[in-house]
Amino acid sequence: MDERIGLKNSNISNPAGCHPEIPDGNELKGEEGLTGGHLSKIKTLEEACRLRERLEKDGLSLVFTNGCFDLLHPGHVRYLAAARKMGDHLLVAVNSDRSVVKIKGPSRPVQPQSVRAEMLSALESVDSVIVFDEETPLRVIEALTPDVLVKGGDWKEADIVGADVVRARGGLVRSIPFEKGFSTTAMIEKIRGL
Repeated sequence: MDERIGLKNSNISNPAGCHPEIPDGNELKGEEGLTGGHLSKIKTLEEACRLRERLEKDGLSLVFTNGCFDLLHPGHVRYLAAARKMGDHLLVAVNSDRSVVKIKGPSRPVQPQSVRAEMLSALESVDSVIVFDEETPLRVIEALTPDVLVKGGDWKEADIVGADVVRARGGLVRSIPFEKGFSTTAMIEKIRGL
């Protein structure tokens, strides 16, 4: 296992589309004093695929969103609450530390993936959290085939990664407008200026 990012290597064959190399949320569950409760929302991709199968069997919809969620702020909280209202179960895929560095540069993330996943799992609107290691969530979207794919207002619906996968299955793709006045980058700049 790569301890920095929580990747397991496995030879498990999974016809449902879950991949053998999966980011592992289980390392968070063993931290002293942090077992159970909201941390049980943190899943591996394999666990999320099984959850998806159960939801589908029960006629419940899966809403999917993703992002870095580096410094959680009210804009994130409101965005996730709005996304949750679009279906029965909201799964948030969080970029791993390594993928955030690739996307945002070497000074990010501010918070490690374990902290970001835990913070998201504590939100009432969030039902499940996974960590993914790629620069885009396409592999995860292909594995989970959500009913609703949601991104923030900086994404045009036509440009949302995985939109074609979701639409091909009859799902919906939505863009939720940004909450003005909230930005992780602005928070970081303000802190640097202190």
